[in-house]
Amino acid sequence: MSALALRRIWGLMYRHLALYRRSWPRVLELMYWPVLQMVVWGFVTAYLAGVQNNVASVAAGVLLGGVLLWEVAVRSQMGFAISFLEEIWSRNLGHVFVSPLRPLELVAGLIGMSMIRMLAGVIPAMILAFMLYGFGLWSLGPVLVLFFAALMAMGWAVALGVTALILRHGAGAEPLAWSVLFGLTPFAAVFYPVSVLPGWLQPLAWMIPAAHVFEGMRAALLQGTIAWGHLAAAFALDLVWLAGLGWLFLRQFQGARVRGALLNIGE
Repeated sequence: MSALALRRIWGLMYRHLALYRRSWPRVLELMYWPVLQMVVWGFVTAYLAGVQNNVASVAAGVLLGGVLLWEVAVRSQMGFAISFLEEIWSRNLGHVFVSPLRPLELVAGLIGMSMIRMLAGVIPAMILAFMLYGFGLWSLGPVLVLFFAALMAMGWAVALGVTALILRHGAGAEPLAWSVLFGLTPFAAVFYPVSVLPGWLQPLAWMIPAAHVFEGMRAALLQGTIAWGHLAAAFALDLVWLAGLGWLFLRQFQGARVRGALLNIGE
């Protein structure tokens, strides 16, 4: 990637970062939901851990780990999608593409902002989980980095699909930026194994990268082993999702540019 391309990507990211410098409500919003989710589920796990039962104590750690890791995917998806929506709400999308910025550079800039927003929300929640409940997600070891990467990639893929729908359908599709991943939660095996699902739903769950990540997390927490097969499947599915939904995004973007929708999208 050329220096000019990196400069354009950084320029797009800086435009969003500048919004946070003097706006504490924006900064608070980044941390609010991950911390709230962790606190609520933390009390549930504290109750389970207080039950005189080894199984309940182990389940408590698995639940809290699931909450924290799922926030990685959710915050990555929402960080990407909301940064894109802010360009629409400010009527800036047309202005951005008057510049030499290319669509792939826009995606790279949104991914960069997604990572920053995700880390700003998840890291405080992880620290608070350790301070309040003595649960350190980092106890998973170096494999935690791979879990993060697989879930972030899934979040970006979903965000590409959501932004493609926004480019095609306008403001009517904007609520999907907040709801899509929550709709996948029952099938992503966040809090329970895939084997708990009905038999006819299990093949669908195995097509979701997060299901493999959470099966791997449970193997690491409960058995102390790294499920390399699940990790490989998660990254392979991420590539398929990114390729398919990235193609859809680029196609809808070109269609919006031809229709002139980049100037009035959201109206």
